Amino acid sequence: MAVDDRTTIWDGFFTAQVGASAALAGLIFVGLSINMARILALPRVAERALQTIVILLAVLVVSSLLLVPGQSTWEVGLEILVIGSSVWVFSTLLDVGNLRQMTKEVRKYWVQNAVLGQAAVLPYIIGGATMLTVGVVGIYVLVLAVLFSFLKAIIDAWVLLVEINR
Repeated sequence: MAVDDRTTIWDGFFTAQVGASAALAGLIFVGLSINMARILALPRVAERALQTIVILLAVLVVSSLLLVPGQSTWEVGLEILVIGSSVWVFSTLLDVGNLRQMTKEVRKYWVQNAVLGQAAVLPYIIGGATMLTVGVVGIYVLVLAVLFSFLKAIIDAWVLLVEINR
């Protein structure tokens, strides 16, 4: 069964995610521009912002691809799996590099951030693999990816706009 046959009811959801992810990415850029000097002075904060932008870009791209008509479930599953895997590799390499350079005082917070980043990215891989093997039911896993991505983005926006100035 093609994705279009089952996802028409999802069009509103994915349309909303395109707009929401773009808006949140804009908020991250506002935080960066307002506090650029402070962000660059603090170790690893710019990398955290970059990771969040990439995660929001994944929401934007995956949601946009799911709005393209005429794709098979297999095609969409492969697209999601490739995007999710790429973002996971990037995010994991960034997290591992950051955690190796953290002091003990802040490592706990960076581990929490890394876990939230993994929670945002791994559902793409699971959803894409599920769509390739089981079918369109994998779309439901993407809801977790979107929710955790937005949670991470909102927390990181707060850090970039408020917490770094305390």
